[in-house]
Amino acid sequence: MTPAHDAFAALRYRDFSIITLNQFCLTLAILIQEIIVAYSLYQITKDPLTLGFIGLAEAIPFIGLSLWGGYFADRFNKQTIMKICLFFAIPMPIILWWLFHAYGQAHIGISSLSWGIYAVIFGLGTIRGFYNPSATSLKPFLIPRELYANGATWTTIGWQSGVIIGPMLGGFMLAYLGRENSLFAVAGLLAVCFVLINLLSKRSFPKIETNNLWESLGDGFRFIWKTKIVLWAISLDLVSVLFGGVIALLPIFAEDILKVGPEGLGYLRAAPSIGALLTMIALTKFPPTHHAWRNMLLAVAGFGVFTILFAFSNHLWLSLFALAMTGACDSISVVVRQTILQIYPPENMRGRVAAVNGMFVSSSNELGAFESGLAAKYMGTIMATLFGGCMTMAVVVVSWAKTKDLFKVDITKGIEK
Repeated sequence: MTPAHDAFAALRYRDFSIITLNQFCLTLAILIQEIIVAYSLYQITKDPLTLGFIGLAEAIPFIGLSLWGGYFADRFNKQTIMKICLFFAIPMPIILWWLFHAYGQAHIGISSLSWGIYAVIFGLGTIRGFYNPSATSLKPFLIPRELYANGATWTTIGWQSGVIIGPMLGGFMLAYLGRENSLFAVAGLLAVCFVLINLLSKRSFPKIETNNLWESLGDGFRFIWKTKIVLWAISLDLVSVLFGGVIALLPIFAEDILKVGPEGLGYLRAAPSIGALLTMIALTKFPPTHHAWRNMLLAVAGFGVFTILFAFSNHLWLSLFALAMTGACDSISVVVRQTILQIYPPENMRGRVAAVNGMFVSSSNELGAFESGLAAKYMGTIMATLFGGCMTMAVVVVSWAKTKDLFKVDITKGIEK
């Protein structure tokens, strides 16, 4: 058996390496396409509201279908579901290319172009609603239980690398390859993801014990509600993202407060992911699962502290440091939460639990952006950021008081000491 202290332990399992590479390529494809579509549509319409509708078009089906995706993940073969989803995702960038081409040839107007793009994004959100629960719940079957924390770290490294590289690569490709070639490249990346999933070894999975659909859908909620550490882990993440996130306000900081322009905005947007990626690399050697609940609370508290520091900063480098540290703290929280979500749910319920978690995480990101904008409008940008950081700290204090018994839990064993 591979020793647990080996930083590359999880990657030594062939299928886990394949699924990690698949996640990196898929993240690249999604973010390159996001940059291309958002920039191109705004360039055509000059209407910022169109950008908001893009996010909404994807969020609505994903949140609405996540529970069904979790049910299917536990009811049918997870790898087969992922193959089907990627098969239907590959043509989507080609459809986007056709829409932009038809607009350029004056075959359709701006309204038809916009609604066509929203329809494609809605379709991708639908695919994501079924794909994500299967992909998330597959990972614990690929590596031994003692490597879950190491696996969660590498999974997040793959995702964060894509988050950093994707937007920069998307802008470069759009500038030098053009929109059409770039969208074809996105389709090519999705095809690579499809091939990678087909390279996985065939395996069977534990099935749902009941055939009652509605009872099965509710099982995920019931399990989370009665499993204290899972409930508080998800709740802590939901509330901290809902109030503490500042990503939606970064354009205001770049333009009006730090006065660093669009180039500075790019640095600010990349800083949290860079901090998270560097921390994840360290966590492959020093996993945060010893005294896990204490570490998670300290990480979320650190997220709040550095959000407050960012609010007070008037200098770019200090702001970049603060944002990088929010990413570092968030990455520790992510590893602990992902490890908890892999260890505690029964094997035949992981898809539904992953679906509930995904639904809350996605909704908190969307609602958090709305909350940030609303608070900035009525409180001012700096006060809104301070409010978010302070609310995060308050949530940590409440969680600390209500979950003292969880400090005794050894999450690597799933039992109390």
